[in-house]
Amino acid sequence: MEKSLRGSPGGYPGGHGAEARIQEGGIPLKEKIRRLFTNVWNVPNALTMLRLALIPVFVILFRAGHSKWALAVFCAASLTDMLDGMLARRLNQITDFGKLFDPLADKLMVLTALCCQGAAGVLPWAAILIVLAKELLMMLGGVFMLGKGVVVYANYFGKAAQVSFIVSLILSFFHEELAAWGTRLDLIMLWITVGLAILAMIVYAAQAWKQIRKK
Repeated sequence: MEKSLRGSPGGYPGGHGAEARIQEGGIPLKEKIRRLFTNVWNVPNALTMLRLALIPVFVILFRAGHSKWALAVFCAASLTDMLDGMLARRLNQITDFGKLFDPLADKLMVLTALCCQGAAGVLPWAAILIVLAKELLMMLGGVFMLGKGVVVYANYFGKAAQVSFIVSLILSFFHEELAAWGTRLDLIMLWITVGLAILAMIVYAAQAWKQIRKK
């Protein structure tokens, strides 16, 4: 789940007003926030906001027992994930807002679906807790690297894990049907995905450490 379809954030030119600067980045905090919410209103960002808005809709439908409708919402959210990145690049509408909220929306949607399926007894909590711990470590690592002024780009294992998460979650909605056919394909796919996610984190950490040592 490390990928960002909008690209990866780069550095900003230095500004003035040392009292408001971030210690390592040299960019005033107010300026960072201003840039984050500049040029927000475009089609790719609207799709990202829609994906965030679909998360509570998914939960409500799932808790109400309308699992297939919840699946439809999840698939629609996944479709917006593909579309917003593609449109952002094609229309040259890559923004700081998209760089932050596009991957955040992906993570929240996937983690919400995982937890719902875990609460329903469909997916094992062991796998879900590993994913949650991995995401927590990635978040803490991201904050640490931001303080160091280090940017690490998404790797192919992370992108593969994101796609694999979507596939395994879609399969989980057919858990009973798959079990009736004598296969646990959804569970097998989930554990493969967990392995890919851990591998992506290791590669990400190695790349970050290499860049930190260069500074």
